[in-house]
Amino acid sequence: MVDALDQHGWSASKLWNVALYHSRQVWDETGEIPEEDELKDELKTHSKYDGLHSQSSQNVLEELSEAFSSWYGSDDDRDNAPGYRKENYYDQHGRRVHEEHPRSTVTWKTNGIRHDEKHDRLRLSKGSNHKDGRDFILCEYETPPEVELEDVQQVRAVWKSGKHRWALHVVCKHEITAESPGENVAGVDLGICNPAVVALPDDALLYPGNRLREDKHYFQREEYQTEGDHGPSKKAQWAREKLSKRKDHFLHALSKDIVERCVEHDVGTLVVGDPSGVDEDDWGRHGNKRLDNWAYKRLMNLVDYKARERGIEVEMPDERGTSSSCSVCGHKDDDSRV
Repeated sequence: MVDALDQHGWSASKLWNVALYHSRQVWDETGEIPEEDELKDELKTHSKYDGLHSQSSQNVLEELSEAFSSWYGSDDDRDNAPGYRKENYYDQHGRRVHEEHPRSTVTWKTNGIRHDEKHDRLRLSKGSNHKDGRDFILCEYETPPEVELEDVQQVRAVWKSGKHRWALHVVCKHEITAESPGENVAGVDLGICNPAVVALPDDALLYPGNRLREDKHYFQREEYQTEGDHGPSKKAQWAREKLSKRKDHFLHALSKDIVERCVEHDVGTLVVGDPSGVDEDDWGRHGNKRLDNWAYKRLMNLVDYKARERGIEVEMPDERGTSSSCSVCGHKDDDSRV
């Protein structure tokens, strides 16, 4: 199993590099970075695409597209565009003597997974380049008595370099029924500087984004100050991963607190304004980059599933035009925009 996971981890890195090379060529020729769908159409016949199951290959291309979007949306000019996944080794004179591809995370989705619940096994489809008698990677697992794997939606194989082993992250779909906390209605307004403002029946909450900005400033400084001569150093990689984890933790804690406050105030319906339409306008180079780096979709998803776990219905109306519309009669007047 380990050898097969190694092969697929290396194949994911090679596909990433092929897609990145293609993206940079298109960028040089047209001045634009290809979209996710363009990458999939262009590379689905490439030999490296067959190193993984088709859905796994698609996921690699989706991650590259997201990486470009995150880089373009960063408001820090020191940020670098996505780089090649390879590790170079140099002699004492600075000459490269060896090159290796690291083991990238591999994601399997529903079509590439077969779950044998009776024998506690997962069968993960191989890429056609690696099928040698078996069409799948057989993984046996053990879970605590109180944990059951049912309705598996996704499996991620993650290489733990510190422990020098693979770990499997399994995502299952679990239906939860909960009684509504009450009949009150609350609203959430999402923002860039202040990630969320919540209007409760008899209270209002403001969640500032100072901590996010402080974390970004500190860890990006650590990353740039420890950047190696031949690519990111281990400390630079640590800083990058730490920042990502801190941001994810912040969003989880924020969404949890919003939902807990709603439960305390007997809220049965939570209205979260969807600001998606705001990115259709041109806000200038600085404004556009801040919008691209705004993780509002991630926060909306977290609030949605945490609220539904507590029996709160969630509505996400489009916010376009609300600043210039009367909340009573619906009349629109741009001069009344606030």
